[in-house]
Amino acid sequence: MGSLVGFLSIAASLALPFHAQAKTSTRGGNSAASADGEEGSADAKPARHGRAGKKISITPYIEAAQVATAQLSPVHDTVTYTTLAVGADLSAQGRNTQAAASLRYERRIGYGKSASADVISGVARVSAAVVPHVLTIEGGALATRTRIDGNGSSTIGTPLGNGNSAQLYSLYAGPTLTTHAGDVAVTGRYMLGYTQVGTDNGIVTTPGGPAVDVFDHSLAHDAQIHAGVRAGEVLPVGLGVGGGFYQEDISNLDQRVRDINLRADVTLPVSSDIALVGGVGYEDVTVSSRDALRDGAGNPVIGSNGRYVTDTSAPRRLAYDTSGLTWDAGVMWRPSRRTALEAHVGRRYGTISYYGSFAYSPNSRSSLNVAVYDNVSGFGGQLNRALAGMPTQFEAARNPLTGDLGTCLVSLEKGNCLGGALGSVRSATFRGRGVMASYGVDLGRLQAGIGAGYDRRKFIAAPGTVLASANGLTDENWWVAANLSARLDARSSFAANVWAKWFDTSIGVGGSGSAFGASGAYNRNLSDNLTATAALGIEGINQQALADVWSASALLGVRYSF
Repeated sequence: MGSLVGFLSIAASLALPFHAQAKTSTRGGNSAASADGEEGSADAKPARHGRAGKKISITPYIEAAQVATAQLSPVHDTVTYTTLAVGADLSAQGRNTQAAASLRYERRIGYGKSASADVISGVARVSAAVVPHVLTIEGGALATRTRIDGNGSSTIGTPLGNGNSAQLYSLYAGPTLTTHAGDVAVTGRYMLGYTQVGTDNGIVTTPGGPAVDVFDHSLAHDAQIHAGVRAGEVLPVGLGVGGGFYQEDISNLDQRVRDINLRADVTLPVSSDIALVGGVGYEDVTVSSRDALRDGAGNPVIGSNGRYVTDTSAPRRLAYDTSGLTWDAGVMWRPSRRTALEAHVGRRYGTISYYGSFAYSPNSRSSLNVAVYDNVSGFGGQLNRALAGMPTQFEAARNPLTGDLGTCLVSLEKGNCLGGALGSVRSATFRGRGVMASYGVDLGRLQAGIGAGYDRRKFIAAPGTVLASANGLTDENWWVAANLSARLDARSSFAANVWAKWFDTSIGVGGSGSAFGASGAYNRNLSDNLTATAALGIEGINQQALADVWSASALLGVRYSF
């Protein structure tokens, strides 16, 4: 409950400064566009404009729906339930503030074998300038359900009553500084992040099998500072020095990731739009943990929440320790304000490392973004980083049948997908490497987006501890998600979402698996504020040595937007 209160407090802090009239939207989260290209449903009212050109919109709503779900395999069964929901979609675009949020609470009332449940979901991002162009406060939050399978794979959103699901909360906040001391540009940032995966007991996905080792919660600190001069201001080349500190404390076995680094860099302009960059530095990275408490027979003790009980009296054991010289070289290409490429190769964490990004917006209606990453962290730190990379203007692409958030947001800004960060929820720390790409287009009456990525995690665990067997083993996750929404006429719209993921692990007996889903919703405005929705969807999960699970659902509902 404390995590829920904290998440709602962060979300409420976004809403407090807002004063606007309502705008209607659809259950699917992808509202149809008006004829002039403004976002909103077919009969949406324009958002109120405040002083200094501020554009703010809030759409509170209440909703009621009836859902029927038919399990197609491995057995045939049908359950029904009623949903009653309240929520709000928020957006603010001002000179010094950018913010967006989608918040939802849903009460599900099951019948017969269908269990009742309360479901919280939401995502929020805000950037507010305390001192314009100098000091900015950034923040973000996520609440969603995730399905946890026997091979450690996780998938956000899961059918009602599934015993493999857990509620996930993550949030971060911190300041960003940009200033000058003469010719020297100084930049700095600090991020404090918290993540929790809540389960009341161990998650056992096969009868008689062991519980899945699930991440509990972590607190992460990430601080960076850099000072430098541009090429031509002092010397023909740009020069800079900087440093960073990262620490993540994970509750499972008191794991700790600590990364301290210093760096000097140089920038050599080759032409007006191309520059070569390089740097050398020193880095010290350590990962440590304690062992689990053991019973009289030497077996690890499992707590009531399904996690190993940490032996706090045991000494801290080193799982990973690398220090020494780091270097990297790369290229930056920025031919226009609509195109930016940055690619680096170097040595970090004791091996060769690659990272970079590419952003291309040929016009105001389309955008392509690619990011390549390489870091050492736990599940919480990886998710905090993904949240910090989310755009501050978006629409939440929700499953029209369950109300759950989708893998990607609808946005023409920077990277807007969480598929890689949510790949698995194992408790062990890891080195994560991967790539994510997303493309979005807004054609006025039609909006579409697609995201895809690959995430590889090589786990790090101390010898002599209960997690030692996972050291050096890997999880791999490939994923793709797409959404489409269109205004059919003045009073109706359509929204569709499809997603797929493929997961492979070398840990335990779970092996590889895959999951797929597709849904579509038709929305009809019955009046200025009342919208009726009809939706269909199908989902499937395949795992080695287990029977395939497929289900189909249908929904009829109404939403009243204020």
